[in-house]
Amino acid sequence: MRGLVLALLAMLLLAGDLARDTAQLVRNATSAKFPQSLLWQASQQGSELAQSRLVELAVAQGQQYWLERLVSLGNADAAWQLYQLVGDDETTERLMRLAAKGNVPEAQLEFALSTDDPAKRETWLLRSARQGYLPAQAALADWYILHQKPDLARPWLEKTATVYTQSTFQLGRMLWEQGDTKSGRQYIEQAAQQGHELATRFSRMFDRYPIQRLSALSAVKWPSAAQCQQRLQFFATSLSAIERAHSLYQELINDPRLANLPLCAQAPVWLKSDALNCSASWLGSGRLGCDVRPLAAAVSQREFTHAIVVLDQGKANIENGVMYLDITDTYSVLVHELAHFSGFVDEYPLSQRLAARYCERRDAPNLVFEGPAGLEPQETAQNWQELQPGVEIHPAKSCDNAAIQAYKPSSGITFLEHHDSGEIPPVYLKLWRQRLVEPSTHTPIYMNLFQAFHKQSQTAEAGVWLDIFEKYRAGGLEALADGQGSSVQ
Repeated sequence: MRGLVLALLAMLLLAGDLARDTAQLVRNATSAKFPQSLLWQASQQGSELAQSRLVELAVAQGQQYWLERLVSLGNADAAWQLYQLVGDDETTERLMRLAAKGNVPEAQLEFALSTDDPAKRETWLLRSARQGYLPAQAALADWYILHQKPDLARPWLEKTATVYTQSTFQLGRMLWEQGDTKSGRQYIEQAAQQGHELATRFSRMFDRYPIQRLSALSAVKWPSAAQCQQRLQFFATSLSAIERAHSLYQELINDPRLANLPLCAQAPVWLKSDALNCSASWLGSGRLGCDVRPLAAAVSQREFTHAIVVLDQGKANIENGVMYLDITDTYSVLVHELAHFSGFVDEYPLSQRLAARYCERRDAPNLVFEGPAGLEPQETAQNWQELQPGVEIHPAKSCDNAAIQAYKPSSGITFLEHHDSGEIPPVYLKLWRQRLVEPSTHTPIYMNLFQAFHKQSQTAEAGVWLDIFEKYRAGGLEALADGQGSSVQ
């Protein structure tokens, strides 16, 4: 027993001496010309202060050697600094992982952004953010917004909104969409004052476009029918959508390519988010769509023939006289879809279902087809030559999936094959104008309204819109000039 006591006392004395030696090594290092060795000895003895000072010294002097020695002791700060020094390779991944596990917030953020595993990314973003590291908090908020988890994003945005303009804007946008329009507007306008480009564009919408009710829209004056055979009315149901609709509208009315076409547009109408029942996969179609019945009053009051509805997310398409776009769609998409209003058919390979529909009907203004006696319909091919004598005819891919060879009046890739090509050949503009002045070749929103009311067994309303549609098809806008608006309530 006496021997055990003596052994314990010896260990305590040794530990005390060691502690004094470690502290002395750190003190000596402060006055040494080359303190690295002294700090390293103290580091080996477990001194966190020595390790911290050696990391600082090695970074300041670019001494990779000492960082590597500290990494061998498992020092996370040294691993992070070494990771930043040595570049990208297998070693750096190990260093970054070590630094992240050692609770270096910068490393945790870097590690989070380097992984493709969603669960790991969220875990490491959280670990870094919870240490108060602002870049990680902003990145975590972005992550939650991307994955449509606004309730999880909001507390992190509130922490970073005073530091990062992007967070200020995102918080404002979120609050607006959640119904706190007063606070949302304040944050958006604050971000705009700080130079945030999108916030600046959004802030302009508040005064330009008040939110309106469909039943309370005022009448508008359209140019004469000769100038305006197709009347377009934009609608939007969110802040993001109204900004996009405004941009698309401005580009449309200022597009010199379309200046001679008899179509015109009214500025967008901003509706409450619940004014229309819409879905990104309307009736399971995988495409944007809405119940258009609430638009009936607006059609009666404003007398437009076609609607362009801009929503937050979904696949662009047209359904008779309604075009659906989302906030990511460019102006070139609008022009591409606008041509569909007049019966133009896509020149890329159509799906089998659409190919069967359009390649058998053979009434598109931009396509003819190989037949037993030559190109069919012959009158379409002849029309091309009359509109542009000598126009060349080239294969189109439209009906490849129907084993039918189609042809188009252009050798190039047009806006109907790739919307972003921007090319609208002169003969296409002539064909487009030709279609616009012939009401029987396109289908206005009246048909959408007839179908929507009929589907809901609202027979009286359906009958009204079918009557208007038939009058339009027979005589165009002139046939409706004697009181379309007064005939529909």
